Amino acid sequence: MNTTETLRIFNEIKLLGIAQCYQLMIDLLPNQELPDTHTAAAMFAEAQQTWQKDKQTATNIKNARLRYQITPQEIECSTARGLSKEQWIILSECRYIKEGTNIIILGATGVGKSAIACALGLQACISGFKAKYFNMNRLIEDVKAAKLNGSYLKLLDQIAKSPLLILDDFGLKALDKDIRVAFYEILEDRSGRSSTIITSQLPIPNWYDKFGDSTLAEACLDRITGNSYKINLTGNSRRSKKKA
Repeated sequence: MNTTETLRIFNEIKLLGIAQCYQLMIDLLPNQELPDTHTAAAMFAEAQQTWQKDKQTATNIKNARLRYQITPQEIECSTARGLSKEQWIILSECRYIKEGTNIIILGATGVGKSAIACALGLQACISGFKAKYFNMNRLIEDVKAAKLNGSYLKLLDQIAKSPLLILDDFGLKALDKDIRVAFYEILEDRSGRSSTIITSQLPIPNWYDKFGDSTLAEACLDRITGNSYKINLTGNSRRSKKKA
């Protein structure tokens, strides 16, 4: 069997990582012998594993639908900003996801809350976790649409199964009865099992007013804040500076 036929078979049976590795061997070693069987097998196995991991990462990033494609390395850390380098390194390791711990990011408009949340979302995808990003307005629209078309339980199940959920810009709108109940069900399904990142311009005590139901507000906030890291960002808007 010649090299062309071998490559065709690798591609046909979807061993694309091995196909790429084999093609590189041919290109880089045109006049030399290929590695021995054991060395080649090890190289093929590593290449296929890397290819599968890269493919899964790309799928995770696509499905997360992050607002920004920002890496943790692009985030500026400083004590003055309210985000220390040490804290950021810990969060970037994604241990909080394994622990089912939430993250609350607070600060005025434009200080970089969404950028930080998305950087954590991207790092989660790279680390092998599935993530889901929602602007709160979009979540509200999706919940209302799901109730109308009968896919409400399916939507909640999809959100519940995501190891990381990002809810951006909480508190811009008051929550009506249906959304309050949905929000509680989402948090209840995830409590202690999965991580949720919430960004908001409002201090946490002001969140109660957005529920219109003190009992439900208390239940929701207990599940959000009871087990969470908190980041209080300070400073001026960073949008005009194009900084993360």
